[in-house]
Amino acid sequence: MGLDPRPRHVTRMTPRRGGELVPGGSIYWVIQRRIQARQPLAALEPVTGEDGIARCALILEPVLYRTVHRPRRPFQGWRYLTVEDAPADTDTSPEMLADMPDDMREELERMGLI
Repeated sequence: MGLDPRPRHVTRMTPRRGGELVPGGSIYWVIQRRIQARQPLAALEPVTGEDGIARCALILEPVLYRTVHRPRRPFQGWRYLTVEDAPADTDTSPEMLADMPDDMREELERMGLI
């Protein structure tokens, strides 16, 4: 059996309420001080680091969903973001973006509107 091809993010701490995160939870990615995307969690797995310390691997689905941009300092998105605080996915269709001029799309993205 080969290695799991899904992306993983290894963290020092295992979520205390991990059972509530999988299935159905997501990790939210902060990029340039804004939440801009989410990635669904597939599983949580214990791993041992090269230093012998127990850690947790967040096994992620290989898909990103763009979200409405929301200003946010870096944080442990799988741990502290409640459903009420989670930004909505954008409904930007690829067709709409394909017809938009690049400079307009870039400016709207910079402003967090798409």
